[in-house]
Amino acid sequence: MIGGLTALLLFQLAGEVTARGLGLPVPGPVLGMVYLFLFLFLRERRTGKTVPQGLRQTAEGLLSHLGLLFVPAGVGVINGLAVLAANGAAIAVAIGVSTALALIVTAFTMQALDRPGTEGAGEAAGEGGGEAR
Repeated sequence: MIGGLTALLLFQLAGEVTARGLGLPVPGPVLGMVYLFLFLFLRERRTGKTVPQGLRQTAEGLLSHLGLLFVPAGVGVINGLAVLAANGAAIAVAIGVSTALALIVTAFTMQALDRPGTEGAGEAAGEGGGEAR
């Protein structure tokens, strides 16, 4: 478990060093997560080994307590209620518009990927959509 936590922290550190060293507008932990993904992906491709047991146990332990990680965000919202109240309408509009745009883009993407005559995921599984053979 300590080895898995050390690995996670080292990948986060690598991401932080990269982000700050290159002046990237991406948070270091996000880059660290990308590095971890690439490491695990390449490791499995080259050696056929999956996620190391220590790293798996650490990740499962953290995920089992994921709810606790939202407490600081909740406290921040409560502390900023005045700002939230002052900008509530704008925030609600932004959430509504962005949700609608995400749904529209998703719908168009699904239509583009599942055109008749092309073998999509549904056809590969023997489900609807395509022409009879």
